[in-house]
Amino acid sequence: MRNFILSAALAATALGTSINASAQKVYSTNYKYQADVNVFVTDREYKADLVVYKTKHSYNAKANENKGIWYFTNHHYDADKKIYFVDHEYQADLVIYFTDREYKAGWKKNDKKHMMY
Repeated sequence: MRNFILSAALAATALGTSINASAQKVYSTNYKYQADVNVFVTDREYKADLVVYKTKHSYNAKANENKGIWYFTNHHYDADKKIYFVDHEYQADLVIYFTDREYKAGWKKNDKKHMMY
């Protein structure tokens, strides 16, 4: 019985880790205090930490990947990460550039990759 409880606890921990391991479903909040990450959108790709492709389908935002393919949810409880768009780069935790080509999405600076896990 003790082994069963321990196994169930370990499985729940592993499941929780794998569910929270991605940040591809994103919710844009109107309030900074609700956000997990403050984001600034740059108009120059070379200035970005992450190049983001906005997908129209939630199934394209794969739960086990962190490649910059984002699906914007309509509800905060559906999102893996809540973001707040700031007006100035110095206010941001993460600088992104939106692309219209999926193959261009990806990290430019891996030192900030942990923010979207």
